[in-house]
Amino acid sequence: MEESAVKKIAVFTSGGDAPGMNAALRAVVRTASHFKIECYGVREGYNGLINDDFTKMGPRSVKNIIGAGGTILRSARSLEFKTKEGRQKAYDNLVKRGIDGLVCIGGDGTFTGAKVFNEEFGIKVIGIPGTIDNDIFGTDNTIGYDTALNTAMDAIDKIRDTATSHNRVFFVEVMGRDAGFIALNSGLATGAVDILIPERKDSIDDLFETFEKAEKAGKTSSIVVVAEGEKLGSIYDLAKATKAGFPDYDIRVAILGHIQRGGSPSCADRVLASRLGYGAVIGLMAGKTNKMAGMQSNTLVYTPFEEAIKKHNEIDQDLLRLSEILAI
Repeated sequence: MEESAVKKIAVFTSGGDAPGMNAALRAVVRTASHFKIECYGVREGYNGLINDDFTKMGPRSVKNIIGAGGTILRSARSLEFKTKEGRQKAYDNLVKRGIDGLVCIGGDGTFTGAKVFNEEFGIKVIGIPGTIDNDIFGTDNTIGYDTALNTAMDAIDKIRDTATSHNRVFFVEVMGRDAGFIALNSGLATGAVDILIPERKDSIDDLFETFEKAEKAGKTSSIVVVAEGEKLGSIYDLAKATKAGFPDYDIRVAILGHIQRGGSPSCADRVLASRLGYGAVIGLMAGKTNKMAGMQSNTLVYTPFEEAIKKHNEIDQDLLRLSEILAI
């Protein structure tokens, strides 16, 4: 490889934690070490940049973390970084150490901050998409999504056991903010009778029609998977409306919540994180900046932050249709 465009880099995790962030950190640190680039870890995201909370990292600093959930660097949302004064402090701390490149592991909020930072001060920045929501454009999957999906699937499988035992209808809420990827895929994988996601215009009438079809098909228990960003109403509102429409139903509500963010990352997330951590470092070395490293069709690609933030991955309409066919 030609001479590197960066000599010292820093890496941090920001925003919501996601399984695989540690694996990405490990890849960044060890790739930097391989290419003789000094690497610093920054604790608690942008707050660490402002508060001068840096620690020099080498290959042994990241031993035995590839399978650990969460982030050893911790994460935080920084209000001060949204101010020009806060960003100036962060830049001054980077200059003091001679750091000329940043690797930012997080979601669209993290990338928005990195984009502004680059535009104001010219520091080279590469992003790594770490979020369970899978809502970042420019990569087929985000780090943490596969693990969260499997966690949701495992939980729904367990809920089905009790639903079947008691002839109950369960409304199960999964995470994903305003994206329905976890809901659609976990619902399809667990045989949900219906899947409610924000990308599709759902109605109570459609939901009731689904229950009527289920009754005619002889179903005695049902699972409805609901994305947390579903626009039709809260999961409690949906359960209440269903109880009014079907008084004989024994209805329960389960919100999976933050268990989906935790746990040891899956094999897919560990491999993805490793590839993107490597990709971020070699991207900086090649002079790339204001971009996100991602994987598309098993190929490393770099997407401008502007696109990664503003555009969104589309829900697979064929999967929606398939879920309806197989739910009979």
